Amino acid sequence: MHAGVERHPVGAARGRTPAVVIDESHLLDHQELDAIRMLTNCHMDSTTPFAVLLIGQPTLRKRMKHGVLAALDQRISISYQMPTMNKNETASCIKHQLTIAGRSDPLFSDDAVDLIHLTSRGLPRSVDNIALQSLIAAFADEKSIVDEASTRLAITETHAPD
Repeated sequence: MHAGVERHPVGAARGRTPAVVIDESHLLDHQELDAIRMLTNCHMDSTTPFAVLLIGQPTLRKRMKHGVLAALDQRISISYQMPTMNKNETASCIKHQLTIAGRSDPLFSDDAVDLIHLTSRGLPRSVDNIALQSLIAAFADEKSIVDEASTRLAITETHAPD
């Protein structure tokens, strides 16, 4: 460090806190999560050099409660779990995705939407995955609408044990 020059963390001079966003955090192992804890241990909690956002599936929350990750869990100041969707929200989500894709008329039967909701338990990513696989199944069977049979086939294909 040069005399008279004070170093600040990136963004700190402008009153900003840098953020590190880690998606799919549920795939990190204990060592990697512990490394994140060590990175946030800078200056022994007197300052926060950056914010870390761990984004992942519900299994991440469960793993954080394990004893080996307790120190990292204690550092979390804000935790948010996206709520599951109800049946109407699932239907709206599917309709919205179709609208974005340029489809204005219905493409999924009510029975198909109900089955997607039931199987996905209202989890947005699961709704998207099952709906996509249902579309593929209906297309393969040359159907003009995704019906319950197409959705059942999609679920069987994607949820079959290895």
